[in-house]
Amino acid sequence: MEKKSFSFLPNYPFWLMVCSAIIASSAVVAQSTIDASKFPTLQAAFDAVPENGGEVIIPPGEYEITQSLVLTKAKTHIKGAGSSTHLINLNQNGEPALIIRPKNISGKDSFLWRNQISDLSISGNAKSGDGLLLENLNELLITGLQIDHNGGNGINFISGYENPRIIHCNITYNGKAGMYLTGCHDVIVSANQFEENQDALNFIDGFNLTMTGNNIDDHLRNGIVIENTYGSVISGNMIEECNGFAMVLDRDCYGITIGANVIADNVGGGIDLRDAWGCTVSANTFVLDFHASVLVGPNSGRDIITGNNFCNSYIGSGKNKRPRQPNIMKPVLEFDEGTGIILQNTSDIAISGNGFAGLSGEAVRASGPCHRIIVTGNMMTDLDHRRATDARTAIDLGGAKESIVKDNIIEKGLRVK
Repeated sequence: MEKKSFSFLPNYPFWLMVCSAIIASSAVVAQSTIDASKFPTLQAAFDAVPENGGEVIIPPGEYEITQSLVLTKAKTHIKGAGSSTHLINLNQNGEPALIIRPKNISGKDSFLWRNQISDLSISGNAKSGDGLLLENLNELLITGLQIDHNGGNGINFISGYENPRIIHCNITYNGKAGMYLTGCHDVIVSANQFEENQDALNFIDGFNLTMTGNNIDDHLRNGIVIENTYGSVISGNMIEECNGFAMVLDRDCYGITIGANVIADNVGGGIDLRDAWGCTVSANTFVLDFHASVLVGPNSGRDIITGNNFCNSYIGSGKNKRPRQPNIMKPVLEFDEGTGIILQNTSDIAISGNGFAGLSGEAVRASGPCHRIIVTGNMMTDLDHRRATDARTAIDLGGAKESIVKDNIIEKGLRVK
């Protein structure tokens, strides 16, 4: 009787071919990790990235460049060894240090997907361009970068339609904005340090920005500037000592929530709602902001300002932590004073549940005719009126029509107009 044998590989040559193909494909993946030190230039290393992407590892060292490095491949990770991997842009004709964008920025292949940059330093000089120029990138991840002293923006990002994330970076001393994002959507900007750029962040013509947990300090102009944007949240940030406003919303902004930020020592003021509709300002602490903690302009309306603290440095028992004394860095801030809300020819504003104390003027003041303003349930005390328009006034709506002022707790001797 004939015996039959059984095998899990009934067609051995076929399965041998399959296994060989798998091994070969694994080898191709391994070749996608590129050690930049083995190439004559960084550009040569970037050019060696396969079309299906890979990883370029840049070892520690100072890499001086005189023209822009360019990457045009998707799914590529540029990775350094931390701040010891330092790209130094010596160009003095306004060229960026590193450009990432597709070869063709129009048509079906006009976006690169899932690029990543991490763990390196990029610096330039007063005449160089942006640290990073990024264009048409989706699902970009930037983390752990030091970007400083570039003549342009630290990061200039044009058209990131899907889910860019910029986290854990230190962006300082750049000639223009720390980050300038145009036409970007569904963006996360989180846990970054910004210092002494012109503005920390410009977010232009976008939507769905989540900006949380950043530290913004000593900016030469404004902190955060948002224009033509909707559906965004700005929360949990520390913004201090900007020469302009800590935050500006302009040019058709709507549906934005600004909450739980600490906004301190800003020369221009706290939040400028220049052209902002249907926005909420809630649970922020405004301390020692000079001209106005919240300014609502004539092109804004239908906004809610609730649950905020407007204060100076009072620490109880009749003492202030920062008594009046000259501020060498910013003489305009030499007084220990807080400011309140100024309404400029606006309408449909609800102001409720706020605390106003230690201010140098009115808690709420209208400048120009306003309509449909409600001021209710607020606490107001210690308004010394060194810069008030009318002494001993807590609320002055300037005869705003169709308005309500009621149920506020106001220190004795202060009046409502």
